[in-house]
Parts: sequence; C-alpha cells; structure tokens
Amino acid sequence: MSALSLRLPDSIHRHIKAIAQKEGVSINQFISSAVSEKISAIMTEEYLEQRANRADKEEFRKIIDQVTSRPPIAGDEL
Repeated sequence: MSALSLRLPDSIHRHIKAIAQKEGVSINQFISSAVSEKISAIMTEEYLEQRANRADKEEFRKIIDQVTSRPPIAGDEL
C-alpha cells in the first residue's frame, strides 16, 4: 500500500470528514472508495468507447431493420 500526501481546501475536508463519519468509515477509506469509483467510471467509459468504435453500423442497421413495429405493451408506453 502507498501513502499519498494530499492538500485539500478546508471546506472539502470538512465535507469529507462529515460524510465519512456519517457512513461509519475513516477518511482514508472514504477517499479510497471515492477514487476507486472515479477510476471505475473512467475505465468503463473508455471500454464502452472502444466497443463502440469496433461496432459495425451497417450490421446494426440490418438487425434493427428486422425488428417488427408494434404498439408497446400496456404499461410500457412511457
């Protein structure tokens, strides 16, 4: 495990401290979890972008064109 010195504005530190306390975790655990969530979001976005770039739009259109048009099932209108 690595140590990281981090400078934060006092207001952000107060929010982190309050939320961590409310969640019943340490400030370190809260920050580690928040950073992990951000990393996951960025990696997911990159993965989806890579997948989208590999897509064959013409093949997609062929598949979509095979879907029959019909009214939605009751309750699915919205």
